[in-house]
Amino acid sequence: MATPASQTATRVASGQCRFGRPEKTAKCGSLNLRSCDNGGSGRNGRSVTVEAVNGAVHVNGAAAVRVGHVPVPPPSSVADGDAFLLGKFVERRLVYRQQFVIRSYEIGPDRTATMETLMNLLQETALNHVMCSGLAGDGFGATRQMSLRKLIWVVTRINIQVDKYSRWGDVVEIDTWVGSSGKNGMRRDWTIRDHNTKNMIARATSNWVMMNRETRRLSKMPDEVRQEVLPFYLERSIITADANKSSKIEKLTDATAEHIRSGLAPRWSDMDVNQHVNNVKYIGWILESVPLDVLEDYHLTSITLDYRRECRQSQLLESLTSMASSVAADLALSASNLCSTDLQSTHLIRQENDKAEIVRARAEWRCKEKNRRQSDI
Repeated sequence: MATPASQTATRVASGQCRFGRPEKTAKCGSLNLRSCDNGGSGRNGRSVTVEAVNGAVHVNGAAAVRVGHVPVPPPSSVADGDAFLLGKFVERRLVYRQQFVIRSYEIGPDRTATMETLMNLLQETALNHVMCSGLAGDGFGATRQMSLRKLIWVVTRINIQVDKYSRWGDVVEIDTWVGSSGKNGMRRDWTIRDHNTKNMIARATSNWVMMNRETRRLSKMPDEVRQEVLPFYLERSIITADANKSSKIEKLTDATAEHIRSGLAPRWSDMDVNQHVNNVKYIGWILESVPLDVLEDYHLTSITLDYRRECRQSQLLESLTSMASSVAADLALSASNLCSTDLQSTHLIRQENDKAEIVRARAEWRCKEKNRRQSDI
């Protein structure tokens, strides 16, 4: 049954359809209205009266259409807005789980998800975790007490390890949870599983501290904030602290870097709501100074990023890369022999004008299987 142009349905649920102020309604299952008017006037100033008894319908006294059975919609288990997040809590609400489909614009030349895609999915799951937990204030992942004190979260280190990259159309299942990290920090961990096989294909851990969004200085964690997040702490580490902090990342210089790419300019679209460059964007800048043969023949299987200062849009950047000494000789080999060993690399993102460090990184690379088989021939 079409609704009058000046009146929309106020509710359709459990077999009942109401417009305006229903005077009488009957049981579920079919549209069984005795009479209903739209309250006297609408946008066109006309009063519309509908009368129906299990079939024959009259609008303002004129026969219109025959109304059949109106199916009862299934009950919704979540609020309409939350349904689109597609996440849920598991393990006594300590772990938040969300599923994603790998889209065509999230894959690279080899048709698999990129490291940037995985990092973006981790960030999205973390933010939805805060939102669905009821902790969110008006900031980007900030709690209510953080918002009152003008505090934001900033990441200091993240380590992601990938066993297998998903392909276009694959569905991945991401779990995330939080725990303590020292006196004033928080740790967030993730696991990524293939939805069909349930095999773990990636894992990640990160450390976060608080910054005042106006002064841009780091802050201690207020007791009020600690009380907010404490009930959600799960002291479980997917990557051990020793492995995550196993060694200090070497600082590259003009003398030690083998490849330098200058003139990298953050764009407006690279900024997040906290008015600095989104932490995922640094992955792309790091790869700008990696040799093309490595990008073509290797998978980036692990990367650790140490964030040393925030970056604004007005700053020009440089990307420095150095492959491990044991790999340097391999890079001089022909492409057919390039995959005889796995690689390691060290990276630095710095400001171009004053050479101030922004991000240090360390990465590991594994030869793509097709190239490994060729090198064994």
